[in-house]
Amino acid sequence: MPPGFPSQTAPAYPYEETHDLRVGPDLHPSLLGLLPYVGVWRGWGKGGYPTIEDFDFAQEIRFSHDGRPFLYYESRSWLVDAARQPIRPAAREVGWWRPQVGPNGARDGDEIEVELAHPTGIMELYLGRMTGTQVELGTDAVLRSGSAKDVSAGHRLYGIVEGALLYAYDMTAMGQESSPHLSARLERVAG
Repeated sequence: MPPGFPSQTAPAYPYEETHDLRVGPDLHPSLLGLLPYVGVWRGWGKGGYPTIEDFDFAQEIRFSHDGRPFLYYESRSWLVDAARQPIRPAAREVGWWRPQVGPNGARDGDEIEVELAHPTGIMELYLGRMTGTQVELGTDAVLRSGSAKDVSAGHRLYGIVEGALLYAYDMTAMGQESSPHLSARLERVAG
């Protein structure tokens, strides 16, 4: 044991994180524009790309907060067959949605940063704008490990439409120009 560290185990993390606005800490004022996103969403999507065959998937997205000026984002998806039965796990990503805030801690316009990490060796920084319940994002930077796919850019459009979370993702990868890759419609199941 290094000197200066107590020998007992630390207690559980003492701060609450929630995807349900009825419990837990108050939503940070800078996140009010993203309030409709907070919750757990599940639904169905379609995917494809010029270098792969089209596919169907199911997905769960969770937006939660702990009272600070960012949302925690987690997405996990799984491939499904024509009868919507699970085939195998698919893409996962985690990250943070950060509306830009001014020196006083309040939201500073409609600009937003989204930082995403993928278990496939890719990290992305998106910059974008919030317009009503729509968020449009484009990559500012993509970092890849030596074993990651050749992904060089992305464009994402999210929106809350008639109570559902819809999104479309265009990708630039594998020597191809920007092309549609994923789209989905998810319904709120919690929050």
